[in-house]
Amino acid sequence: MTRGNQRDRDRAKNNKEQSKKKSKNELTGTEFQRKKESDAAKMQAKQKAADERRAAEALAAAKKK
Repeated sequence: MTRGNQRDRDRAKNNKEQSKKKSKNELTGTEFQRKKESDAAKMQAKQKAADERRAAEALAAAKKK
């Protein structure tokens, strides 16, 4: 366990490193909403492509039988 001055120096060093890191959210409300909608649109497109692929695979499997 650290003692005295070493603990203080380590704490100061950690505080300095933490202050350099970005905060959790730097987006404004409208930017955040726009990003949220964009991400949702991307996920919906991805899900639609996966559904179409599954349907095509099921159709191909049904034709083989």
